[in-house]
Amino acid sequence: MGAGSVLLSGSRTPSIEEGRRRQGPLWLQRTKWTWASQPLTPAEAESCRASCFVMARFWLCAAATVFFLAFAILYSRFSGSLVLREFIFHISWRTEKILYRLDVGWPKHSEYFTGATFCVAVDSLNGLLYIAQRGDNIQKVLVFTEDGYFLRAWNYTVDTPHGMFAASTLYEQSIWITDVGNDFMMLWLHGENGTGPAKFNIPHSVTVDSSGRIFSSKKNFFFFLVSQVWVADRGNKRIQVFDKDTGVWLGAWNNCFTEEGPSSVRFTPDGKYLIIAQLNLSRLLFVAAPPVGSIGYCSVISSIQLADQVLPHLLDISEKTGAIYVAEIGAKQVQKYVPLKS
Repeated sequence: MGAGSVLLSGSRTPSIEEGRRRQGPLWLQRTKWTWASQPLTPAEAESCRASCFVMARFWLCAAATVFFLAFAILYSRFSGSLVLREFIFHISWRTEKILYRLDVGWPKHSEYFTGATFCVAVDSLNGLLYIAQRGDNIQKVLVFTEDGYFLRAWNYTVDTPHGMFAASTLYEQSIWITDVGNDFMMLWLHGENGTGPAKFNIPHSVTVDSSGRIFSSKKNFFFFLVSQVWVADRGNKRIQVFDKDTGVWLGAWNNCFTEEGPSSVRFTPDGKYLIIAQLNLSRLLFVAAPPVGSIGYCSVISSIQLADQVLPHLLDISEKTGAIYVAEIGAKQVQKYVPLKS
């Protein structure tokens, strides 16, 4: 059978016109199929060629796209091209993922939340959770296990807690609390009030990228490792990044915060994501950590929308389990989110 053949039936070979005049489906059911060589009309042949051309072009474009992306990924991994790294970084986070779920059974004793919970700190070394709350005639600091069991509380030395950080080692256990109602000791200061680079408007949360990032010097053509300080510059609706040792300004993220600035920022233990709280939007953002070699741009890959007026203020993450603990001043509680198993 030639390339310009059609399928016909019957004891004799009817013409195409005769077959078309008959009732197509009924006629096809009553006959026995045979092959016969019958040339296509010019219109049918042209239609067939056009369809084949369209399909061929589609598959050619698809194959070229796959080849280009595969080449770009391989080249970016084995070369120093920061432009390609940025390109791969952006296209790899287009599909939103579900990374965490609420642990509805945490804590075991929620009745100890009697004030506005402003901050939370995880002591991953000892498996403890510290929560600070504000109010009159209440226990200001609560201590839970990471599993949610209440251990103890105290109501001395703290007046109006705002932020908190746990810094335990094998030899000592320490908790640092910012108390806006007493005197404090300045440990690290950078910048001043304003909107330009390295200036702030309500710097509200600080975290350190413990894994560091490798940056290249365009002038001297060498690479160096930088530990970074990430500051939630809430009033300016951005996150600013600094060299931990020198204080040099490395860049800023602002494209994710057009509606509301970040109130809290933390890295996940594996360094793959930043978890960001937005207070007045009652929302948690899961942002991809930047590629090696640059600050990159803020790319949201997932989010959790909390109920109205929950107001997530500050959060912390367990270094052992990756669980997120969120202090909510509107809901007057702390909620725990656990990573989904892959």
